[in-house]
Amino acid sequence: MSTIRRTQQQRRDQAEAAFLTAAAELVVEEGVHSLTLARVGERAGYSRGLVTHYFGSKQALLQRLAHATQSGFVPGLDGMPPGLDRLLRLIDGYIGALGQLRMPNRAFLLLWAEAATAADLARIFRERDEAFRADLREDVAAGIADATIRPDAAAEETAVAVLAQLRGIGLQRLVDSPAVDTERLRHSVTEYWRRALAVTQSPA
Repeated sequence: MSTIRRTQQQRRDQAEAAFLTAAAELVVEEGVHSLTLARVGERAGYSRGLVTHYFGSKQALLQRLAHATQSGFVPGLDGMPPGLDRLLRLIDGYIGALGQLRMPNRAFLLLWAEAATAADLARIFRERDEAFRADLREDVAAGIADATIRPDAAAEETAVAVLAQLRGIGLQRLVDSPAVDTERLRHSVTEYWRRALAVTQSPA
């Protein structure tokens, strides 16, 4: 029985991954307004009924897509303790990912930009952005606690500024890729935040 359950779970995971990939491709190629459960099912090679069974609605699909594409944006952070090192790794990795701008990353940024004028997406991305800011606030608080970040650093303002800067670079990369040198930016922006936040070592 356990083998059967694992096989069913594997099939479920495979189908969900196919649906999310199809949804991201449609967003990138034709925009979020082109997204329907029927088109996602057709693109993924499954029936609309199965897509509906998995997600229930377009809104639920968009919510799952936003979560999946954001979660995979910067690999290698899982397991890192909060603090200055994780914050700087996030900044460096985020801008580095923009250099490749893989299809899921592109889909996430397009959805985020669309959220400014689409109420259904705005609700989703308010939650996603708050989760992002919460991680950044946690990094600042942990850095203050372990004396790697200045005690007067403002966690909330830092979280808002870092998020705005990263997403702004991402949107510029979408609109005018040649103008955004991500390899230079990842180093300069990471170093900027290191200087802005790190405790200055007093000379011996």
